[in-house]
Amino acid sequence: MIIITGITGGIGNYLFNAFSEKGEEVIGTYHLNKPEGKQYSGCKQLDITDPEEVETFVKSIPAASKNITLVNCAGISYNSFAHKSDVTEWTQVINVNLTGTFYLIRAILPLMREQNSGRIINLSSVVANTGVIGTSAYAASKAGINGMIKSIALENAQKNITINNINLGYFKVGMIDTVPKEMQEQIKNKIAVKEFGDPENILNTIQYIRETGYLTGSCIDLNGGLV
Repeated sequence: MIIITGITGGIGNYLFNAFSEKGEEVIGTYHLNKPEGKQYSGCKQLDITDPEEVETFVKSIPAASKNITLVNCAGISYNSFAHKSDVTEWTQVINVNLTGTFYLIRAILPLMREQNSGRIINLSSVVANTGVIGTSAYAASKAGINGMIKSIALENAQKNITINNINLGYFKVGMIDTVPKEMQEQIKNKIAVKEFGDPENILNTIQYIRETGYLTGSCIDLNGGLV
């Protein structure tokens, strides 16, 4: 069983469909607008910043589900110079990207611990390490996830539960569409392979993490050699 949050986003939607096409049992969540198509019929509306909603969602997971993988894709961004930022907007990024991710992890861990099995994979970002103008909220939220998994990995390693992050660079789907074209070219010049990543690389990395029980508490940089 694979649970993917944020399937209305470019990366979340790609992963949901890719795993579905592989014959995996997949449950997707979305916040407001359900994607169109019969493949999304079993998807759930979920506000990940509401802990009660999250608990209810986890309780709805079929009892027969085994070898659960949670892929946390849901996230938002907000761009502003720190001294000009809107406090409400800034805080909402933290609430969704960091606190909402924690709520899901917290809610699903008891089930994974009961089954002595589980994989938790969070999509983080190189922005947490590189520094990008205007991204203080987004960078802080992703850096928080990078730190959070260290403790959770230690708490659950003896239960065959791993938790890891993929620190994404720039890909052909997702938030790159919000970046002006001229800035996209500047970014490509900083990437060793000189192009944005194909999302299949994310899929392959998730598969690797699922199959590698000795990997936990780690952040994998998937960025094409971004410098």
